[in-house]
Amino acid sequence: MKEEVIMAGFGGQGIMLMGKLLAFAGMKEGYEVSWMPSYGPEMRGGTANCTVIISTEKIASPLSFKPDTLIVMNSPSLNKFLSTVKKNGSIYLNSSLIQKRLKAENKSLNEIPVNDLAAEIGNDKVGNMVILGSYLAKRDFITLDSVKESLKEIISEKWQGLIDLNKRALEKGAEYINKLSL
Repeated sequence: MKEEVIMAGFGGQGIMLMGKLLAFAGMKEGYEVSWMPSYGPEMRGGTANCTVIISTEKIASPLSFKPDTLIVMNSPSLNKFLSTVKKNGSIYLNSSLIQKRLKAENKSLNEIPVNDLAAEIGNDKVGNMVILGSYLAKRDFITLDSVKESLKEIISEKWQGLIDLNKRALEKGAEYINKLSL
């Protein structure tokens, strides 16, 4: 098993945290993992993306030119990475910010109103956890519980008080995608 994921959005949307969390949870579950961040020239508000690779085998390179999954939080990132997703791959997009309607031929398209769902639980800054929860609910190799447990080790001491909010956001994303699948 090998899963290559590109996560992308604006700086400040928690893209790097989302990637680190997925990679850490994968490592805890015994997988080989790779996490490779990439920042635009600006800080907050600029573009940011990371590549996470999770595998049962050794990972030869941390780069992914044809990811299995794209998790995208904004339109510029969608435009940049959409064409790279493998045939029969998956796309998870933040439909709160991405107005463009896609015809994702040979790909599984999951439109999640990330900002709206995050606002429902009281803080629109946890949209990254909402979309990550949606992704995890459709995958069977890393559990939502493993990611929730990893929060206390990945989130800095300064933000430990937000762990429960992040857990609720992960659950909200999973609930949303599971309702769509019914």
